[in-house]
This record gives sequence, C-alpha cells and structure tokens, in this order.
Amino acid sequence: LAISTSGNSPNVIEAISAAHEKGMTVIALTGRDGGKMGEMLGPDDVHICVPSPVTARIQEVHLVCIHCLCDAIDVQLFG
Repeated sequence: LAISTSGNSPNVIEAISAAHEKGMTVIALTGRDGGKMGEMLGPDDVHICVPSPVTARIQEVHLVCIHCLCDAIDVQLFG
C-alpha cells in the first residue's frame, strides 16, 4: 500500500520499485495527476487517484479508502 498526496514522494517511489522487484502488486493512493507513482504502476497494480489540487480533499478521500480497506480485511479475517 503506497500513499502519497502528490504521487512524487521519493521514499514511496522507492518502496514501489522494491515491491515490483519482488513481484508484488501495489495499491497506490495518490492525488492530483498521480505524479511519478502513477507513471510507474503496472497493469496488475491498483491506482486510486483523487484528481484534486486541494491537499485536504485528497487526504480526506485517502482516509475513506483506508477505512474501506481495513473493513474489507476485517471481513476476510473474521467474517
């Protein structure tokens, strides 16, 4: 799970590269135009991009997405 408001955070970009080197699928939450992260994602990755220039709006949508992912994991683990 890679999260960056701009899609250009160097440490997150490095993490995506490392995940791809290990054959892992990446779920990326970005904003604006997706930045460098959006460009490096492959067809097996999941990209949720919030097309807004407003940082607060991007992060609010990211928070909702994270809560949904947590709920889905909870259902998978505990029914």
